[in-house]
Amino acid sequence: MNTDASTKRPGGRSSRVRAAVHSAAVALVGERGADQVTLPAVAKRAGVNSSTLYRRWGTVAGLLADVAEHRGEAGAPPLVGELRADLENQAAWTLAELSRPGGIAFFRAEVAPDVDERHDGLRECLRRVSERFRPVLDAARERGDAPPPPSLTEVLDRIVAPLYFRVVFSIPGTDEAYVRELVAGLLEEPRPGL
Repeated sequence: MNTDASTKRPGGRSSRVRAAVHSAAVALVGERGADQVTLPAVAKRAGVNSSTLYRRWGTVAGLLADVAEHRGEAGAPPLVGELRADLENQAAWTLAELSRPGGIAFFRAEVAPDVDERHDGLRECLRRVSERFRPVLDAARERGDAPPPPSLTEVLDRIVAPLYFRVVFSIPGTDEAYVRELVAGLLEEPRPGL
């Protein structure tokens, strides 16, 4: 049987299983917290064999990283073609994703007890968040915006890190007005090399 990716049917059994497992994981994280979720519990809730989860995701952290990445792919705000607005929209969407029930749990779930696993999980989280902002910055570069858009590192340091910190520690005032302040601070302050 040919298993070439071009012959797989979109929306087939694999997609249905993934959707059921993701839905079960999100529900269980919301009910119990990420640290209390197990692959057998997710499998039972999703109505699939737990061996499927071990084979496909390996660990709870692997599954939750896949859920978080899938959430990041779905519902991203469209680009409007203006750097400030696009950064604000992307940052507001990131804040909304983190703030919804279970949202930050997907970030925390990647902080495993093992130091190497914890570092790998945090790097994966950083990669996912970076990819959310990359299209905004790439579009601004392609338009030839002046001054040039900030680097991805600057966006992570000045927008993403403060959002994660404030959501993790439930700091009041972490809202869309705060997002606009972060973006304004990044875009209006002189940056090295400009």
